[in-house]
Parts: sequence; C-alpha cells; structure tokens
Amino acid sequence: MQGSGNTHTTYKQIWQVSYPIIIGLMAQNLMVVIDTAFLGRLGEVTLGASAIGGIFYLCLVMLGAGFAVGVQILIGRRNGEGKLQQIGSIFDHANFFMIALALILFMFMTYLAPAVLSLFMQSEAVLHESIVFLSYRRFGFLFGFLVLSFNAFYIGITRTRILIASTVIMAVINIVLDYLLIFGYGIFPALGIAGAAIATNISELLTFSFLLVWVSAGKTLKTYSLFSVRRPNWLAYKPIFKVAVPVMFQYFLSFSAWFVFFMIIEQIGETALAASNITRSFYMLMMIPVWGLSSTTNTLVSNLIGQGRTDEVIPLIRKILVMGVGATIVIAQVNIFFPDEIISFFTNEPQLYEATRPLLRVVSLALVAFSFGMIIFSGLSGTGKTQVALFIEILSIIFYLLVAFILAVLFKGSAPVVWFVEVVYFSILGIASYAYLKTGKWKVYHI
Repeated sequence: MQGSGNTHTTYKQIWQVSYPIIIGLMAQNLMVVIDTAFLGRLGEVTLGASAIGGIFYLCLVMLGAGFAVGVQILIGRRNGEGKLQQIGSIFDHANFFMIALALILFMFMTYLAPAVLSLFMQSEAVLHESIVFLSYRRFGFLFGFLVLSFNAFYIGITRTRILIASTVIMAVINIVLDYLLIFGYGIFPALGIAGAAIATNISELLTFSFLLVWVSAGKTLKTYSLFSVRRPNWLAYKPIFKVAVPVMFQYFLSFSAWFVFFMIIEQIGETALAASNITRSFYMLMMIPVWGLSSTTNTLVSNLIGQGRTDEVIPLIRKILVMGVGATIVIAQVNIFFPDEIISFFTNEPQLYEATRPLLRVVSLALVAFSFGMIIFSGLSGTGKTQVALFIEILSIIFYLLVAFILAVLFKGSAPVVWFVEVVYFSILGIASYAYLKTGKWKVYHI
C-alpha cells in the first residue's frame, strides 16, 4: 500500500492498515490499566493522584502527539503523491521540533507544574502524590516524543506492522518494571507512585532504541532519505506547521478539557475521583479499536487526496464508521454484563465497587458516541483542513466543560450524571465534522 496509486479502500485493506495500530495501542493502553491496577492496591489517594498526575502529563504529551498526527497526515499526502524522498525531510524536521518541545516541557514541569496543580486541587494528600509522580515522569518527554515521530512515519507510509513489535516491547518492559518498582522485589526498592513513572520512562527509552536500530538496519533509511538533514531548514517547517500545529493544539485542548473534567470530579470527593480513574483506565482500553481506525482514517484520507481520488473520501469514512461503531457496540457489552469483574481488577474496596458500576454503564453509551465522532473528525483532519478541525474542537470543548461544571458544581450532580457529557461532546464533534465534509470545500485545499 505504499506510494502513489496503491491505496485501496476495501474493508480488508482498511483492516490491514488498522490492526497493527490497534494491537500496538492495546499494548500501550494495557500499561495504563496495569499501572492503575497496581496503584489501586496502594489506596484511594494514590489512585486519585495517578489520575490527576497522569492526565496532567498526558495534556502536555498531547502537544507532541498532536504534532505527530499532523506530521503523519503530511507524510501520508506525500506518500500518496509518490514523493518518497520528501518524507525523510519531514521526518527529520519533526524530530528536531520534538527534541525542542521535550526540553521546553521538561522545564515547565520542573518549575511551574506544582504551582499550577495547587491552584486546582483540594486534597493535599492527592496533590503531594501527584507532584511526586510528575517529578519523575518529566524525564520521559524526550524519548516518548521520538517514539511518536517513528509511529507517525510508519503509519503515514501505511507500513504499520512494526508498531506491533515496538509497543509490545514497551508494554512488557513497563509492566515488569511496574511490579518491581511499585511494590519492591529483591534488589528493587518499593517506590510506589514514583516507581510507576520510572518504569514508563525506561520502557520508552528502550522502545526508541529498538525503533532506531530497526530503521537503520533495513532499506527504509535509504528509500525515504531518513536522517539526511543535518540542520533545520526553517522554510521546510512551513507546510509542517500549517498542518501539524492546529492538530497539536487540538489534541492539547482535548486532553486539557479532560484534565479540567477530572478537577471538576475531584470537587465531588476522593471516592468519586478514584472511581473515575478506574473508569478512565477501562474506558481508554475500550477506545483502542476506534483510535486505531481513526489513525487509519487520517492516513488513508490523506493518501487518497494525494492521488487525486477525492470522490472516494466520504465513502471510505462511511466504511470505517461501520467497522468502528459495530465493533464498539459489541465491546461495550462487557461493561454492561461484567462490571464487577472489571472493577475487581483495579480494587478490592467495597465503596469503589458501588461508585464505579454506574460509571461503566454511562461510558458504554459514550463509547458509541466516541466511535461516531472520532472517526468522522479524523476524516476531516486527514483532508488537511486542521484549522477547521481545531475550531470545531474548541466549540465542542467549551460546551463540554460548561455543561460538566453546571452539573457538578451548580446542581451538585453525581459522578455518573457528570460523565454523561462525554456522550454530548463526541456527538457534537461528529455532527459538526460531517457537516463540513459535506460542503466539499476541503477538495481544493493543498498542503
């Protein structure tokens, strides 16, 4: 499926690109689930702190992840056009940017993050544990971002199978080190929440090392002229920034909204926050098939447009919607029929069982809305009209947070009622994105 004129849009071809991404994401999100399960054994405070600290870190990581998605879209377009030699320049310049961004975020995490967190949080115990987590996790920006660059490259050229190996390596290393460093074993000290952060940092470093060795050992290096740029050419950033910067801020705003959402949940109480963290971990795990299909949507839409096949874009998105919504409806049955089995994986505390069961029922409906909204939204981003996507995201987030605040703070609503805004958010995102795609204005847009 590489190069101009070779992008197919059958269900089989969509699945061939998607399944390695899905498996890779499954391994990656399994790390989050295992983290939560291990830390849940240390009590409500640690579990709540891992939610706040983890989401705060993810908000910053989303700057790099969003930039990587923009780079992926641009690489997909050049791949569709058959301009393979230009892909290496895009990749190299992306890496220069990622290194600079990692340094900036490290400094922010060092000097400003504790003060920012203290503005939002009521529980001193949760605040302290969150700061401990972030003080170690800040060292993960650099190699985490470089791994994202590699992922963007391989997804953009539709060679996604290597992502299975890289993320399985990351997950296995992380899970083993989690156990050793959170609880302590033999020569390894029991570091609690700090151990979870250190384990993830090491797994990202080793995953980057694997990807670097892999790409250097094959023909890919020469085919795409990777690592051929010795110093940045600022003119080369113009098309990259045009596509990637709006996606970068769109991802940041999206996860920042989730961080604010959890700050709103924290106002309800520590039990609601811990239950929401359990729900978040399983929710993210069940999102994986749609995340994989969404990433495929980005790439295949961009490849099709690069080949001049714009009339096939909306039919492609519809096919991926059938796959995504259908898979989600099946997967969501686990939440409905086996809630106690899910909760028991994370905690043994009775009050958390009672608090988490209704949340799992709400996210079952939210998952269907997510599959609808995210796939269509990714199709819009894949056209290169990332500025429009950012505008739609901003409007959706404003409504999302406003409704969550009104329900939780003004009306003193319960956590399940507040979580229902996820359904509203993704529905708005999908409807607005589809409305713009139907206008056809994206067909004459060049990147």
